[in-house]
Amino acid sequence: MADHRISHIELDDATIIWRSADIEQERRIAIFDLIEENRFMPLRLAEAGHDGPWRVRLSVADGRLLMEIRNQEDMAMETLGLGLARFRRPVREYFAICDSYFQAIRKATAQEIETIDMARRAIHNDAARLLLERLEGKVETDFSTARRLFTLICVLHIKG
Repeated sequence: MADHRISHIELDDATIIWRSADIEQERRIAIFDLIEENRFMPLRLAEAGHDGPWRVRLSVADGRLLMEIRNQEDMAMETLGLGLARFRRPVREYFAICDSYFQAIRKATAQEIETIDMARRAIHNDAARLLLERLEGKVETDFSTARRLFTLICVLHIKG
């Protein structure tokens, strides 16, 4: 029985200079939720008869997101590269709205927090749809998995 999911995910921490406690919490939640429930089927590997679950390492190099896909024995199977140019604006918008959200949690009214959170979810959803589009033909995944992966892509962009 094919097991098309991610069983382990890690970020290349060498590209991350600094994370706030709020961003670290977002990272932990995204990883936990992703491992608990996801759909991830690298199409070339599936067509070649390989099954998951998969170990995935995310990194950024030369303006590209690299998704290193390894099998359960930790043997490299494939590395997918996605250009990040189309993600610059969504990442920037997501950071800005998250900053507003984290500040609002500490001092705003419940209605103000809800309004900011709705805007945050909308940006996050748009970015997840973009990621699904960019993964088309490479990886079959679902919307929830794409949302969590986008959160982790954002974490990789933190430069201080």
